[in-house]
Amino acid sequence: MRLIAITTMATAAIAAAFAVNAPQAEAQVAVFATNPQGSLGYRAGIAVSKTVTEKVDGLTGRPRPMGGSTTYIPIINRGEVDYGFTNALEAAQAVKGEGSFKGRPQSNLRLVGNMFPLVAGLAVPADAGVRTIHDLKKMKGMRVTSEYTSLTAIETWIRAAMANGGLDYDMDFKKVPVSGFVKGILALGEGKTDITWISLGNGAGRKVMTQMRKRGGWVHVSMDDSPAAVAKIKALAPGSIAKIGNTKIPGIKGPTNLIQFDYILFTHKDTNADTVYKIAKGLATNTKHLGASLGLFNKMKPGDFASPDYMPWHPGALKAAKELGWVK
Repeated sequence: MRLIAITTMATAAIAAAFAVNAPQAEAQVAVFATNPQGSLGYRAGIAVSKTVTEKVDGLTGRPRPMGGSTTYIPIINRGEVDYGFTNALEAAQAVKGEGSFKGRPQSNLRLVGNMFPLVAGLAVPADAGVRTIHDLKKMKGMRVTSEYTSLTAIETWIRAAMANGGLDYDMDFKKVPVSGFVKGILALGEGKTDITWISLGNGAGRKVMTQMRKRGGWVHVSMDDSPAAVAKIKALAPGSIAKIGNTKIPGIKGPTNLIQFDYILFTHKDTNADTVYKIAKGLATNTKHLGASLGLFNKMKPGDFASPDYMPWHPGALKAAKELGWVK
């Protein structure tokens, strides 16, 4: 018995030694730059990284929170980080060298695919008596957030929303410069502005709703959904109308038309084509897995992954989209 025990121990020791010294197959790491922790962009990065790790063979996804898309777009353009997320408008501006990237076209960016739709719109104090974009005319001369130095695309969205109702952002209101998206929302709660831009269900928007309880909170302004009015939005930014009726969502008091636009995943033109192909196909065919981490992914329908051309396709992603029959 003693001999057997010793032999067994020796065998186990030899096996352990081989296990330590044997070469280990390491999964390739795909880094996804995101907005700061706590943001929707960060949550999207976590969901995508988890799906890549669990559903794509040989790859490990890793989110990397950074200062925001305006910060990391040039980094990805230089090939220093693999992937990143941004909205449709900023993507188009980056490639063309407009907005935050004026005179600095980010020509190395390539599309991987659409992630989910974002919904947002103008917001005003509830006691202002404004419910539609045409009602907003009574607020002419009042204060509106502007500049958004860390994400100038938001100012373009505000401009497009006002154009929808025949209003002139530059002439009809007093501009209040803010540094970023959340700062613009908080400015409403702090009484520094009368009109701002808030995304549907935003956490900062919920906080401001509580701050403004003496004014009944704030409300989203409903857009004009007539073809001519929607065309005015599209002339300035790639968006459509989303009809929201759930009054449990902050800012929604009844049926409200807000602006909807794509949130996309992109990479560098020289990112390995096989890797991009595997990631693109893995994400496009595992929306339920993505949705378990972030509900917005459940809004994706077959074919939604193939975004309009905000930037050129990466060849690996285009191969996946063609195989899935979403692109000819």
